[in-house]
Amino acid sequence: MITTKDLRQLALSFPEATEEPHFEKTSFRVKKKIFATHDTNNNRLTIKLSEADQDLFSLIDKSMIYPVANKWGKQGWTIVELSKVSEEVLKDALATAYCEVAPKKLADMVRNEE
Repeated sequence: MITTKDLRQLALSFPEATEEPHFEKTSFRVKKKIFATHDTNNNRLTIKLSEADQDLFSLIDKSMIYPVANKWGKQGWTIVELSKVSEEVLKDALATAYCEVAPKKLADMVRNEE
C-alpha cells in the first residue's frame, strides 16, 4: 500500500516540485501549476493527464484509475485509488502528470530519466 510519506517522497522527487495546501487537500505543483492533489481522507490521488494518457491509464484497471466524473474529468483530471495501485504504476502516472504541466525543459529532464 502506498503511504502518504511514499507519495510525498515520489511527488517531490521531480525537478522543482513543491507541496502546497489546496482547499482540504495537499497539492503537488511545478512552477505553480498543479499536477496532483492528494485527498488523505479518501486515500485518493487526482492527477492531470492528457485525454490520451487518461484513456491509456484507465485501461489498466477502471476501478483503480478513472476520470473524475464531471467536467474536470473531461479536462484530463484522473483519480488514482492509492489502496489499489502499485508503486510502479503510480510512479509512471505521476511522472506523466508532472510532464503534462511542467515546462518543456523540466519535462524533458524527467522523460530522459525514464
